[in-house]
This record gives sequence, C-alpha cells and structure tokens, in this order.
Amino acid sequence: MSGKRMVVTHLCFHRRRWGTFFLLLTLAALSVPTHSQQPATTRSQSSQRTRLILKDGSYQLVLSYKVSGDVVQYRSAERNGETEDIPLALVDLPATAKWAQEHGAGATQDRPVLSPELAREEADRATRTPEVAPGLRLPEELSVLALDTFNSAPELIPLVQQGGDLNKETAHNVLKAAINPASSPHRLLDIPGDHSDVQLHVAAPVFYVRLGSDDSADADSGTITVDTHGASGRETPAGGAEKSGYKIERLSVLGDMRVLNSFRPGLVNSKRQPDVIEVHAETLTGGHWLKLSPAAPLEVGEYALVEVLSDQEVNLGIWDFGVHPAAHDNAEAIRPVPKRAAALKGRP
Repeated sequence: MSGKRMVVTHLCFHRRRWGTFFLLLTLAALSVPTHSQQPATTRSQSSQRTRLILKDGSYQLVLSYKVSGDVVQYRSAERNGETEDIPLALVDLPATAKWAQEHGAGATQDRPVLSPELAREEADRATRTPEVAPGLRLPEELSVLALDTFNSAPELIPLVQQGGDLNKETAHNVLKAAINPASSPHRLLDIPGDHSDVQLHVAAPVFYVRLGSDDSADADSGTITVDTHGASGRETPAGGAEKSGYKIERLSVLGDMRVLNSFRPGLVNSKRQPDVIEVHAETLTGGHWLKLSPAAPLEVGEYALVEVLSDQEVNLGIWDFGVHPAAHDNAEAIRPVPKRAAALKGRP
C-alpha cells in the first residue's frame, strides 16, 4: 500500500512540474508581437532629404528622384513629397551624386542608374559649357570669349571678329592672307577706330575659342594674297581649332586707325618681334573649347588675337581688344550666376 502511495505522489510531482513548464511556454508565446503589430515603415519616413543639383548652380530639395527618359522625376521635400518633373538637360547628375556621397544624404534605392550611353551623353553635355570660374560657365551660343576681372569679380567678355567682309551670320570666319616670313613687318590690316569696344582690365586675361563645326577654317569667304614665298615648317600647337595656332599682336595706333602688321608665325623672338606675344594652348575636357593663355603679361594698349593657319597663312578675321585697368565695365559682360535654391512649380 505504501508503494502505491509513493508512485502516485511521484506522478503528481511530475505532472505539476510539466504543467508549470507548459504554462511558461504559453505565456512566452503570447508576449511575442505578431507581424501585424510591427509599425509599418512608409517611404516618406525612410527617405532623407538630398539636393538635386541643377546646371545653373542652384538646387532643389528632394526626398527621392529617378531618371525617366529625358526628364527627372523627383519627390519635393518642400511640397510634402509631391511628385514633380524637370528636364534632364537642366540637371547636373554627377554633382548631385557627389553631394549625396559627401553628405550621406538620399535613399540609395532611389538613386538613378544610368546606362553607359546616357552617362556619356550627360558628361559630354557638361563639357560643352565648362565652368571657368566659380558660378561662371562658357555659353554654347558664343564662339570666342575673354576671361576678365572687374571690381574683383570674374567676367566673360564676348569678342567680336573684325576685318574685311566678314559673314556676321557665321561664328568663326576665315579670311586667308598669305605672308612672307622672310620679309620685314609690313601693314597687313587696318581696323577702324583708335580703340576697341572691348577693354579688359587685367594683364593676364585668358581666352576661350570654341572648337568643332562652328569653326569655318575652310571657308571661301575671301582669300587675300599679300606675299608668298617659301618658309620653314612649324608644328601646329596641339589642340588648335582646325589645327590652327594663335598669337596676340599689339596693334599700332595711327590716328583713328589701328594697324595689324605682318609677322613670322614660326618665330618667337622678343628682339625681332617685340609686338607679338606667344600663347599657351590647352584643349579643355571634351574637346569643345580651346583655352589660350598669354605667355607674358599684356601692357596697356590695343591688341588683336590672330589665328595662324600655317607658317605662310594667317586669318585676317581677327578679334580685337584693349587692356586698360581703368576702363569702364563691358556692356556685354557675362557675370557669375549666384547659387540659390530652385523655385520649380509642380505638375498640374
């Protein structure tokens, strides 16, 4: 009898222990939240503000953006996430990605993935209007410009081509003139007026010449023969427009006329050609612009930028300018565009 009582007592003990164990498991299971109880993370909560940089230097605050064909669709951070469109041609995608990388902004899943063809097209578009000073870009519609400084601020000054019967509808005219490198300097071109309409204010301006189809190096608008004799060969400076080189010549002022004299294109010698200044040529990235920097400071006076076609030919379609630090500002000056946030309207 006592043996049966011990067995029953032992079984009751185990039942109570297992019952307690199952009770604890049940309570633990009830304390775990289900998936439906998890707080939902919406796109607007997970998105961060970033900048959509525009090519004019301004930007738009956005939550996300993506490239769709020739437009960029973005969710405005200033208009409660409204979806808006902007032409792709106005957006600087490399600058946008760089800003996001440097500031750790933007949702990575919303960043656009460009095809190689579109990336090359975007990069080429940026090189057509390169930035030459903070907030100052070369325009697509002009051919030759000078980078000047007025009142401590950079400016781009368009240069107008002078000489002969130029076709004003063409951005870059060519009037070929044969020269005799062995002859002494003689009168080559008369330019009306004792000073140029363009007056620069620094002794070391930088010139930019557009390259490509706008350059009419083979134009037949007129050929003026001055003198033709043999001349020693000279390698054309690399990167010249249509394989051209460039020189700067100081003009002689005679009454109400400025005179361009002949010179030896292949000779750089200050003793024999004191009025001819050599320039250093550099082709900018993309091959759309040629940068020309004078090898020596320019003194106060009147000058001409001359295109050298070969050792025996120059272009009489010259670009005249003056250097006078005290001159007034140029009326056609292109000034830097201040960077500001873009004010874009949403879609109706």
